[in-house]
Amino acid sequence: MARAEMRATAPAAQGFQLGRRVRELRTQGGLTLAAVALRAGLARSTLSKIENEQMSPTFDVLQRLATGLGVDMDELLSPAREVGPTGRRSITRADQGQVHATPTYVHEFLCADLTHKHSVPSKTRIRARSIAEFPDWVRHEGDDFLLVLEGAVELHTEYYEPVVLEAGDSIYYDAQMGHLCLSVSAEDALVLWVPIRAAPRRAGEPRPKISDRNL
Repeated sequence: MARAEMRATAPAAQGFQLGRRVRELRTQGGLTLAAVALRAGLARSTLSKIENEQMSPTFDVLQRLATGLGVDMDELLSPAREVGPTGRRSITRADQGQVHATPTYVHEFLCADLTHKHSVPSKTRIRARSIAEFPDWVRHEGDDFLLVLEGAVELHTEYYEPVVLEAGDSIYYDAQMGHLCLSVSAEDALVLWVPIRAAPRRAGEPRPKISDRNL
């Protein structure tokens, strides 16, 4: 594949219809497939496959989809925009989050009904066991906080030696630095992953370029 926008197709999680949500937001915004693909830096064919539930996008591609649609990523993952200016609160019961599976990770996005959050936390099951399962480093704007809940992981980063983290261990790192996470326990590890948005850019400041090769 010329562009590393996707890994292999992963089955869509039951009850989570990302493709329908993408099409809904695109239609509401009066945008064509080509327009959203251009704004997101994705191939038109890739966007079409996402809308038709034929591809399961990585977390990084989800962020780019939100940019292309002109919405926050939590709005992309929520069935409807939140109404009401005050009293923000959202509870996610055990195993009731919004599930999105990829070949390397299974994300359960938490509090997905609440839009315009400063972060989109997830409980993530780490499937990957080898760096060969990733087409390249993962990277995106902002920082990441990771807390290991079950098992053990090996976090590889672009500028540091790999580090093994066990249940109860945590790490905070620059997410624009290439990174990827492997499970090194007998069972797939479970982590709490909290991406933290970058500080707002000053007027006229360009958005950092994220290469397609890093997805």
